[in-house]
Amino acid sequence: MKKDLMDILACPMCKGDLELKVEEEENDEIITGTLYCAKCDERYPIEDGIPNLLPPDLRE
Repeated sequence: MKKDLMDILACPMCKGDLELKVEEEENDEIITGTLYCAKCDERYPIEDGIPNLLPPDLRE
């Protein structure tokens, strides 16, 4: 995931702003991390460079 996506990403539940926590980064690409919504206290994982923005009850 590119950091530039943060300009357009929003929480799918409440449309609030997301905060990025990077765990692993490679060549300006986020490999693993978390997107956090303070408004609804929900976290969305980033795995293999792909943010999983599915609502919590629809994730594996």
